[in-house]
Amino acid sequence: MDTSDEWIRSRTGIAERRIAEARDTTASLAITAARQALQRADADPRQVDLVIVATATPDYPLASTACLVQDAIGAADAGAFDLGAGCSGFVYALVMGHRSIASGESDLVLVIGADTLSRMVDWDDRSTCVLFGDGAGAVLLRATEGSAGIRSTLLGSDGSGSRMLYVPAGGSARPACAETVLQKEHALRMDGRQVYRFATQTMADACERVAERAGVPVKDVHHFVPHQANQRIITQAAKRLQVDESRFFCNLERFGNTSAASVPIALCEAAEGGRFRPGEQVILVGFGAGLTWAAALLEWGDAELGRRVSWWHSLGRKALYGWAHVRSRSRRTWRGAIQRLWRLLLPLTGLDD
Repeated sequence: MDTSDEWIRSRTGIAERRIAEARDTTASLAITAARQALQRADADPRQVDLVIVATATPDYPLASTACLVQDAIGAADAGAFDLGAGCSGFVYALVMGHRSIASGESDLVLVIGADTLSRMVDWDDRSTCVLFGDGAGAVLLRATEGSAGIRSTLLGSDGSGSRMLYVPAGGSARPACAETVLQKEHALRMDGRQVYRFATQTMADACERVAERAGVPVKDVHHFVPHQANQRIITQAAKRLQVDESRFFCNLERFGNTSAASVPIALCEAAEGGRFRPGEQVILVGFGAGLTWAAALLEWGDAELGRRVSWWHSLGRKALYGWAHVRSRSRRTWRGAIQRLWRLLLPLTGLDD
């Protein structure tokens, strides 16, 4: 196509991306991220009360990707649902998880952002195909004592801009058919200039409002973890907020735009790198299709991300995942056997199927 490495780097800040292999799906990436989060927290998946997967690229229209994750990790008593808010999805899901715990409905919530947008771009469309990569990130939420945790949240939307970033076909408005496939209407379409204008203003505004709700001057916020869409957007947001751009954590250069996965991947990388210290304020902010935007202000606690997990706990968790696989297969086999038996016996009952 009419582009070059220099053109992409200079206009987006992206140097490389990750593309899922053919055997991978959004669910398989989400399951890997979920298991890593459970391992880091040394948490029992059987105690998870709720699984939320933010994604724009589910494995199937039905069932939800969250149900596939719930089944794979052995969270037998957990509720599960997908959340569609585009690139804002993870922060939206984080807010939903936070509110579920705050209401007393849940004690332990698994929140995942996962997308494989490489499957939904037109690889002849320069405006989109150079931007997106695949990935997943996950966090565990639980109630704690003290001030650390989520201090304020903000959700917003403007449906009048839905056509600025959308997939035209595949839904009830325009179901899949030969014509929609031929016209590449199942691929992502974006008005880049309009999205850029929306993003540069919205990111700064969302940061200011969520900081105000927490009673923290935005100039006193120590770190910002933004949706990784475009380096220029992040630079403009820093200028609008009048804060040093070094406060914005950015890994866009190595991963590109991973949609709902970008904020959790960046959050995990920043935390693993020791960027956050206890008592510091961190703003997570996303914007995306819908149009949607979301922000959350956290006070960082003394999370022990590097702690060692005993080998028998790791072994036990692997055994649990094996049991979950066997349980799932056996339940499917049992349902199939019952269905076949019913079909054999149905003629004897005189009832209609």
